[in-house]
Amino acid sequence: MNEPIPVTRVTAHGTVKLLPDVDRERAWLLTVDGAPQSYVDLDEPAHLEFEYARRLGHVLDVVDEPGRALDVVHLGGGALTLPRYVAVTRPGSRQHVVEADGELLELVVEHLPLPEGAGIALHAADARLWVEAAPDDSADIVVGDVFGGSRVPAHLTSVGYVRQVARVLRDGGVYLANLPDAAPFAFLRAQLATLGTQFEELLLIAEPGVLRGRRFGNAVLAASHRPVDIAALSRLTAADAFPARVEHGAALREFTRDARPVRDEDAVPSPEPPDGAFGIG
Repeated sequence: MNEPIPVTRVTAHGTVKLLPDVDRERAWLLTVDGAPQSYVDLDEPAHLEFEYARRLGHVLDVVDEPGRALDVVHLGGGALTLPRYVAVTRPGSRQHVVEADGELLELVVEHLPLPEGAGIALHAADARLWVEAAPDDSADIVVGDVFGGSRVPAHLTSVGYVRQVARVLRDGGVYLANLPDAAPFAFLRAQLATLGTQFEELLLIAEPGVLRGRRFGNAVLAASHRPVDIAALSRLTAADAFPARVEHGAALREFTRDARPVRDEDAVPSPEPPDGAFGIG
């Protein structure tokens, strides 16, 4: 049997690599310009290697009754890790994946093909432009996991963007965002204030070490018009190899404090991570 070999392709958005995992037979790591973006196990698509991906998966598990099919929009494609997860944990779901780098999508589908009948439609497009053209009340979940290199693009951080996401979501829908930051959390706090202009219910999931300002890291934000099952979510995140806290209510309002919503004209990308900040979770 031939050993899998790394695949490299230079696209308009950077140098994309697919690297086989020596410990799992059909598992692959996707990097863009050296920054880890996605991890996929083709034999076990419900396996989420990165910590932030597991936290997104936990929220997806508790937002509705287990196994119920959902309409999901993924902004940011990577190796299609989360769409594969939804396809096996919520069979029959209809999913749209929006990825600005069409050549990356082609590479992923060529080397890490989707299962037949997965119900996943791929779109090579800018995330905000796609959302602005999407129908009202057409999604149960929108996931924001877009990175230009290792930073979230500025035009996906403003009230104008969040307003469009809220329009696309149904009344009971949930917006999830994977956002990087470090103390004093100016970016993260501003994002919470921005989401708060459109959604009544907010929560944040992050490792205690990140929240205490000890290191740079990812936080998962969830925004909705109805409460998410905090107790169930807290149990799932606490059971991870790297346990996380779920912040909500008064504690999250105190964290956000006097942060102001981001206008389009003031929007900036997420902070540049320090060298070595990201690796396999």
